[in-house]
Amino acid sequence: MNTNLIGVSSNILQIRRKIEKIGDTGVNLIILGETGVGKEVVAKLLFEKSNRYKEAFVKVNCAALPATLIESEMFGYERGAFTGAERMMRGKFEQANGGVLFLDEIGDMSLPLQSKLLHALQDGTFSRLGSENHTKSEAWVIAATNRDLEEDVRTKKFRADLFHRISAISIYIEPLRNRKEDIPHLIRFYLEKYSAQTKGKNAPTLSSFAINKLMNYHWPGNVRELQNVLRRLVLLGESEAALDDLISNTNVNKPIAGNNIQDVLNSISWVQYCSLNCRQEYDFSDFSLKEIQKKVVEDIERRVISYTLEKTGWNRSRANRILKISYKSLLSKIQEHNLRTPRAIS
Repeated sequence: MNTNLIGVSSNILQIRRKIEKIGDTGVNLIILGETGVGKEVVAKLLFEKSNRYKEAFVKVNCAALPATLIESEMFGYERGAFTGAERMMRGKFEQANGGVLFLDEIGDMSLPLQSKLLHALQDGTFSRLGSENHTKSEAWVIAATNRDLEEDVRTKKFRADLFHRISAISIYIEPLRNRKEDIPHLIRFYLEKYSAQTKGKNAPTLSSFAINKLMNYHWPGNVRELQNVLRRLVLLGESEAALDDLISNTNVNKPIAGNNIQDVLNSISWVQYCSLNCRQEYDFSDFSLKEIQKKVVEDIERRVISYTLEKTGWNRSRANRILKISYKSLLSKIQEHNLRTPRAIS
C-alpha cells in the first residue's frame, strides 16, 4: 500500500510519533479533523505499521450509505433476511476480521446502529440480519469524523458510551491553513505523483511566487482541495499563471462543508479580515468607539450573510439554518443590506 503522510509541521511529526507507538496495540481509536485533512491516510498508516498489515483494510463511509443499508453493509445478512436478499452476505465487520475496519464519518451514524456497534465492540460478536447466531470478529476499529463528538454527546446525537469506547486514543489532524509549512512538500509530492500517472507529462516546476500564492490561500477543502488544484494543473498542462482560476474553480458553487456559523467564519478567514480590511476600508478618525463597533458589526453581518447565501446557491432555507436566525429575519436582513441574487445583479 505504501501510504505517505507528507509534511514537516509539528502536528504531522507528532502524528508520526504517535503512529509508531500505537501501531501494534490494536486499541480502538478515533481520528479527528476537518474534511479533506487526510484522516484516511493516517488510518492506512496505522494499518501498515501494525502486525495486521497482511490482513484486510475495510472502509465504511457512514455518511454516504443510507441508514436503511448501512446496518446490512456493516454486519451482513442471511439469505431471505429481506426482499432481494437472495444469498448470504458477509458484512464489513466480518470482512475486516483480523484486519482494520475504518469507520469514516462515524458521527453521521444513526443512534440505533451506534447501539449495535457498541455491542460488537464490547463483545467482539454480532449477528447478521436475519440470524440469531453470533459471529465473532477481531477487527481493529479505527473511526474518523469531522464533527465535534463531545458536543454531539452533550446534545444526545451520539452515544456517550460509544464515544468513550472509541476515543481512548485520539489523533487530531490540524487544518492545512494552520500548517502552511507542509504546503511546499505537498506540492512537490503530488505534482510528481500526478505527472507519473499521466503518460507524457513532466512534473511542472512552480516558482517561489506561485508557491507563496498557494501557501497564502486558506484552503477550506484542506489537502483534498490542494490535490484537486495540482491534478488539474498537471492534466490540463496549465502554466502557473492559471493558479488563480484553478483555485477559484474548486470553490464555484461549493456547498459549505459544515452546518453552523463557525464553519462560515472559518471559511472567510476573519482574522485576516479584522487585521487588514477594516484599516483599508474605513477612516475611523471621525467615529466614536460605539459608532466604530456598530459599523464593523454591520459590515461583518453583511459579509457573513452574503457569503452564506452565495455558498448555498441562495438557498434561503439552508442559509437561515446555518446562520441560526428565522427565515423571516433572513429576508429582512437581505433587504436591509441590499443583497441581491447574482441573476438580479447581472
